[in-house]
Amino acid sequence: MYHKAYGIIETLAPLHVGASAGEETGNLNLIFRDQFTLTGIIPGSSIRGRFRADMRNRNWKGANLWYGHEADADEEQQAQTKENESNQDRTTEAIVKFEYASLVWLPVYCPNQPIVWVSCPRLLNRYQKLSGLPKAEFKPYSYYIKGSLSMKTLFFSLGFLNLQEKDPNLKNYIPASLEDLNCEKNIVLVVNDTDMAIIHEMALFRQSRVALEPTKKTAKKGAFFDVEALPQGTVLTFPLALKPTAENHQPWEKFTEAAGFSSSKEMYFGGLESIGFGRTHVTLNPYPKAN
Repeated sequence: MYHKAYGIIETLAPLHVGASAGEETGNLNLIFRDQFTLTGIIPGSSIRGRFRADMRNRNWKGANLWYGHEADADEEQQAQTKENESNQDRTTEAIVKFEYASLVWLPVYCPNQPIVWVSCPRLLNRYQKLSGLPKAEFKPYSYYIKGSLSMKTLFFSLGFLNLQEKDPNLKNYIPASLEDLNCEKNIVLVVNDTDMAIIHEMALFRQSRVALEPTKKTAKKGAFFDVEALPQGTVLTFPLALKPTAENHQPWEKFTEAAGFSSSKEMYFGGLESIGFGRTHVTLNPYPKAN
């Protein structure tokens, strides 16, 4: 029986996980997207790689235990494991399993707010399943903010959106300890699944990047391109599972200790970290036990 848990990722800077320069036929480096809502995701392989690298810097033996032993171990590991050479040429199954991270709330610029956090029923239903929250019905164009609104119309770049009923249950779907999203002063809004993709396109952070020739102010060949990223304040969620072993019947406590998670920590995901992308705040939570 796997021990289930879930993570919350809040972006503290624009987050680009997708194509890098030269991998696209055009000059726009796209992020990875979910095939149904067409919204940004972080693949499970990217999350696993970041967690594994973070643990390996402190304790590579622990990384091999939790993430599996690689057949092609590096020279340092091979030199330090001569006493166990029989294990060097075989792979082992990872104890911890990761899935992709999907959006929960996406910040969108709105001139009369000025920021609204938007989601849709499909994304909120996934968060509900991962977090163990009670099932709920998410009605399109319902919203929540603690106070009252003087206006019931929001203006986005592509047009107006009329708010429907206020849904107090939405506050339960705002993860705790977020830096940017605060239901005391921010609006959270649910839209149709079919509307989420176009709102997502409006919200993305985009930046042009160029490398200049060393002797003149012109772009190097192939060195002018645009990059898109999830904006600061985006909230995502992902599931993880830990496989109990004969030596480890309660893997959750030992894994969080080995991973350095007393409660939460800052981690970097994706590319362009050296120029201000990828910083996030990550929280891990065990799946609530059934009563």
